Amino acid sequence: PINRRQRQMCIRDSFVGAGPGAPDLITRRGAALLADADCIIYAGSLVNPALLGLAKPGCAIYNSAEMTLEQVLDTIRAAEKAGETTVRLHTGDPCLYGAIREQMDALDADGIPYDDTPGVSSFCGAAAALCAEYTLPNVSQTVIITRMEGRTPVPEAEQLEKLAAHGATMVIFLSIGLVDKVRQALLESGGYRPDTPAAVVYKATWPEQKVVRCTVSTLAEETRKNGITKTALIVVGDFLGENYERSKLYDPAFTTEFRQGTEAGQ
Repeated sequence: PINRRQRQMCIRDSFVGAGPGAPDLITRRGAALLADADCIIYAGSLVNPALLGLAKPGCAIYNSAEMTLEQVLDTIRAAEKAGETTVRLHTGDPCLYGAIREQMDALDADGIPYDDTPGVSSFCGAAAALCAEYTLPNVSQTVIITRMEGRTPVPEAEQLEKLAAHGATMVIFLSIGLVDKVRQALLESGGYRPDTPAAVVYKATWPEQKVVRCTVSTLAEETRKNGITKTALIVVGDFLGENYERSKLYDPAFTTEFRQGTEAGQ
């Protein structure tokens, strides 16, 4: 069988997650691929340009925000034909809203092998900025990652008000410009109270990171007050509140595979 190192020697094209923003939050593998690339196609203003400092002299660098899918693919094909390595650098982890499937399918059709290196998603960066845990005992054990319908539709069953009815922890991408509609959908759902804690995290982990804590009812007002119009996540749920139960994992009364609990019958 071909091991990973041997396989990598056959692959010249890589999709790489850049991480949420801070340049030292890219993975070691991702950084090594960037440093070795002959061609880098990066996702515009969403990727911290400091990461491009890892590129070697003479590396061709393209901003995909100015390109169509066809232009991106043609650039990859040209580099492949020339025997050069390409890194397609996406923000966060490209498995979320990265538009990578259409690129991968095209490369598959062309018989061009590629690899996919994950990154730290901005929803993880937002939790870190908030010093928060999305899943708290007796509060929420589910995280819903979604977006508000705008110019790009969402499936009918995934309308924001329908998902919000669960009252679970919610992380809303690509929707800060529709914050009034987000607020309305969250309140209409019945899953969240007007005073349910919420927050807006602008450019999580970037030097200019900003955190705005609010409630569902004040979400739109506080977003406007702080001048946030793009590149921000909306997070909602009682995980941002004060009340939760202690985890069983470290409860002295709870027996685990590695520790005998003190509670009778454990």
